Amino acid sequence: MSVTAATHMNTINHLSTTCKTSNLICSNHRLAPQPFHRKPKSFPQLLPLNGSSFSSRSPSSSVNRRSRFNTRNKRFSVSMEWQDCTVKMEVDIPVSVAYNFYLDRESFPKWMPFISSVEVLKDKPDLSRWSLKYNAFGQDIKYSWLARNLQPTPNQKIHWRSLEGLPNKGSVRFFPKGPSSCLVELTVSYEVPALLTPVASALRPFLETLLRGGLERFATLAKTT
Repeated sequence: MSVTAATHMNTINHLSTTCKTSNLICSNHRLAPQPFHRKPKSFPQLLPLNGSSFSSRSPSSSVNRRSRFNTRNKRFSVSMEWQDCTVKMEVDIPVSVAYNFYLDRESFPKWMPFISSVEVLKDKPDLSRWSLKYNAFGQDIKYSWLARNLQPTPNQKIHWRSLEGLPNKGSVRFFPKGPSSCLVELTVSYEVPALLTPVASALRPFLETLLRGGLERFATLAKTT
């Protein structure tokens, strides 16, 4: 055998041996067992010593549940709207006459169009029961309340607030303009009733018109006293 032939034979034998070894390695790799993953041990749930059971809810879930409950309550809560209404008018009567005439609460139905009755409590003259009755916005409006007159400032200020019934409060101020005239400023604050909520935007100008008309009749009647 020549040297060249011997060299080729050695090369073939070497390649054959290498292929067999590679096949064995590949075969062994395919047949190699997969690593075994052990499941973590589960420990029995511990019971508290006092016999009560642990809550399965986390503190955060309880907080979220309370938060959703509070949000739901806020959604269904009703917040009533308060409105302020102020009118001013100069009347041709002395400030003392205007002040004393306004103190006569039981005379209000004579000049205020929407007040149907006022009753001063005999045993508590600072308290009075008021009734409102008027047809407006296509319906008969009726309300009542108990009011308390707060400490007045003679010839300057009278103010009040309701204690029960229709929530309201207000004041009337008197400013002398001369010996026989004065400026009367009437402010009424009230909680818009649920019945009138749909017309709340129209309620203030409507009441301003009524109050202004009432002050005109107030000035006319005060002159005759």
